[in-house]
Amino acid sequence: MNKRVWIIIIAMFISLPSFAFSVREKSAVSIYEQINPAIVMVDSQLSDGLSCGTGCIIDKTGIILTSAHVIDIGKTVVVTMNNGQNYNAKVIKHLGENKDIALLKINVPEDLKTVKLGDSEKIKVGEKVLAIGNPFGFNGTLTQGIVSRIDYAKNRIQTDAAINPGSSGGPLLNTKGEIIGINQAIYNPDNNISNIGIGFATPINLVKEYLKENNG
Repeated sequence: MNKRVWIIIIAMFISLPSFAFSVREKSAVSIYEQINPAIVMVDSQLSDGLSCGTGCIIDKTGIILTSAHVIDIGKTVVVTMNNGQNYNAKVIKHLGENKDIALLKINVPEDLKTVKLGDSEKIKVGEKVLAIGNPFGFNGTLTQGIVSRIDYAKNRIQTDAAINPGSSGGPLLNTKGEIIGINQAIYNPDNNISNIGIGFATPINLVKEYLKENNG
């Protein structure tokens, strides 16, 4: 093989990363493109200001799963879709305290994209996870990390995927694009000055049990 052919082959390998995604990148990109249309921004007007968070569409008719603390006892709850359209939402279920789960309903003229609920009992520490949310109002933000710890006593999944104010109620996803948890809180000893990589999510199996109980 002459020198010119070798130069061409080497140049091809050098330039390959510039236009090709790795398998890991493809997974994150495809999950985001699949799931983000089913993620919404949730704004709740409280007596002392505005509470902002994230929600996941779990039924094509407009049922949205979020965290109870996002809506609290807000007088008005507004959902902003991925396409920027706003809807007034009705709170149909609210379970606060440790479970921190709420269900909203919006009336829409067409079927919506939804997110599939996974199985949080199958997750392992070290497993790759992704989070989609609206931190500080930056809607449709994707972050990724791993399952850092599973707190069975408190029913919480710990992750180092970046979760910030506004991300609550958003999905913690496995690499199949299934929800394994609902992002709930971060450990922030400095009062939101920085994210130190300790976030928590409510296991999705708790949510599934709750939905099953309330559907008879």
